[in-house]
Amino acid sequence: MTAEFRPLPIHPLPSITTLGSADQRPETAVTLESPALSVMTDLRHVRPVCIDADATVRDAHRLMVCSGVRLLFVEEAGPYLAGLVTAVDLLGERPIQCMHEQGKPHADILVRDVMTPRDQLDALYLNEVAHARVGELVATMKHLGRQHALVVEIDPDNGRPLLRGLLSTTQIARSLGMALSFIRLPQTLSEIQHSLALAEHSLV
Repeated sequence: MTAEFRPLPIHPLPSITTLGSADQRPETAVTLESPALSVMTDLRHVRPVCIDADATVRDAHRLMVCSGVRLLFVEEAGPYLAGLVTAVDLLGERPIQCMHEQGKPHADILVRDVMTPRDQLDALYLNEVAHARVGELVATMKHLGRQHALVVEIDPDNGRPLLRGLLSTTQIARSLGMALSFIRLPQTLSEIQHSLALAEHSLV
C-alpha cells in the first residue's frame, strides 16, 4: 500500500533547538494523499508536555497518564531541548537495565537514565514535510521503525533551529482510521510485567 511513497530525508537534530507552543486544534480525518501537515502536531497550537531530566521515571509516568500523552519533552536550562522520553522508555527494558547495571531501586531511576538524548535524535525539516503527503510520512516512520519523529524549522527572527512539530505513528494511524503494523508495543514478558507494575504505582 505504501510502495509508491518514499521516506523523507532524515537530518541530525541541531545541537540547539528551542520549543514553541500555542493553543490546541481539533483533529481531522485524512487519507494517504492528504497533506503531511494535516497529521503533524504543530507546537504553535499544542503546548508540549515537558519534564526535567532529574525527575524520576515514576513522576514522568504519572505526568504522561495525567496529560494523556505517550511522549515528554525533556528540557534543560532555558527553553532548550535535552531529549525525549517515551512510554516505551518508561515501560520497557531501560529502567530494568538501570536497576541491574547501576544497582538503583526503581524509585531512584531518573528521566535522564532512560531518555533519548538530543544528540541521538533525528529530525525532519518543515519545508520538506510541508510539500509531502501523509503517505510519505507513513513510509518515513516505517523506515525509521519509530513511533515519533521531530519536525524543525529555522526561526526567521534569529536564524536558529526551532522545534516546530511532532509526528506520532499512533496519531497518524488514528487519523487514517487504519492500523499501522510497525507500531512497536511491549512484547517481552518483562516489558508487560513492568508496564503493569508502573501502572499500579501511578495509582498510589
